Amino acid sequence: MTSQSDPVSAATSTGGETEKERATRRWNEMLQELRVAQTGVQVLTGFLLTVPFTQRFPDLGATDQTALLFTISTSILAAGLLIAPVAFHRVLFGKSEKEWVVQAANVAARVGLTMLGLTMTGVMFLVFHVVVGTTAAVVASLVTVAMLVALWLAVPWVGGEVDD
Repeated sequence: MTSQSDPVSAATSTGGETEKERATRRWNEMLQELRVAQTGVQVLTGFLLTVPFTQRFPDLGATDQTALLFTISTSILAAGLLIAPVAFHRVLFGKSEKEWVVQAANVAARVGLTMLGLTMTGVMFLVFHVVVGTTAAVVASLVTVAMLVALWLAVPWVGGEVDD
C-alpha cells in the first residue's frame, strides 16, 4: 500500500503515474474520443428528426416508417449514452470517484457506439429502401455492418495490445 502523501512511492508501474494521474489521463482521453462521436451523432439525430416533417413523409410505406422510427430511437439512445459520461462527471464532481467515472464512461461509450452503428445501418437501409428497393437496402445494410465491425472491432484487435 502506498502513501497518499508520498508521490514518489505512490507512482505505479504505468510510466510513473499515480493512480489519480492515470485516471485523469484516461478521463481526458475519453473526453477527446467522445467529442468526435457526440458531434457526429448529434448532427445525424438532427437530420433524422426532420424527416417526419418533410413533404414526402406521408408517402413512406410502413417498412420505411418503422425503419425511420427504429433509426431515430437508436440515434437518440446513442446520443444519450455518448453524453452520459459528462453527466456522470458532473454528478460526482469532487467526490474522488474519477476511476468509477472512467469505467462507467467506457461502458456507456461502447454501448453508445453500438447504437451509433445501428443508427448508421438504419440510415443506409432507409435511404436505399426509398431510392432503390428492398434488396439493395438489405445489401447496403449488411455492407455497413461489415464495414463498421471491421473498422471498429477487427482493426483494433489486429492492431495489437493497447497500453492503458
